[in-house]
Amino acid sequence: MWNNAHLKKDVKPALEKTLKDLQLEYLDLYLIHWPIALKPEVQFPSSVHDFLALNDAPIAATWEAMEACVADGLCKHIGVSNFSIRKIRELLANCTRKPEVNQIELHPCHQQPAMLEFCKNEEIVLTAYSPLGSTDRPAQFKNPDEPRLLENATIKEIADANGFSPAQVLIRWAIQRGTSVIPKSVNPARLRENYESAAIALSDKDMEKIAAPEAQQRLITGKFWDAPELGYSVATLWDE
Repeated sequence: MWNNAHLKKDVKPALEKTLKDLQLEYLDLYLIHWPIALKPEVQFPSSVHDFLALNDAPIAATWEAMEACVADGLCKHIGVSNFSIRKIRELLANCTRKPEVNQIELHPCHQQPAMLEFCKNEEIVLTAYSPLGSTDRPAQFKNPDEPRLLENATIKEIADANGFSPAQVLIRWAIQRGTSVIPKSVNPARLRENYESAAIALSDKDMEKIAAPEAQQRLITGKFWDAPELGYSVATLWDE
């Protein structure tokens, strides 16, 4: 669900439009994409005036409408994306149906162990996006000094030693941590290679090497949602 459908009255119509576009009767899983609310007519903000204040579109009310979509048979499961531990805890305290998924940026350069442990304890599926480094995203959303996961020395060393590709190592690392993982590709050979990651295995030593401390850095910083006048900033987004 995109950010411009956070008002309680807009949640169901947004899902119904998605179902019509996809020619489906229901979705298996429907997520709140970001804990950010935009005005209904806005696709992407160009100024602070394009946002809704948190008090005008509280997450608890948005979630209540998501729960209603399940009750109406429009989706089977609901969850969130880009939610911090704090935001999920607040949601758990104000919900009838708990979020079943949290989809966040996860890779060896941003491992988020506290979130991994939290979701395991709460029985929430943690899904890793940008597991390969999201190299295809627009240039304006990239940092010149950001890590290149597919060229990471540790990843390449493990890949060469096992006869895997770096992408397979990154995907398998995510799987062995107990997360689901959503790599993106349109290349048939790479799609096949990514799929085959489910059948390989990394040793405990390999996993320990990848888990070794190194600089942690977000690729998707969320700076494009900066509207401090309405309570939105990188700090409040991630609660770090």
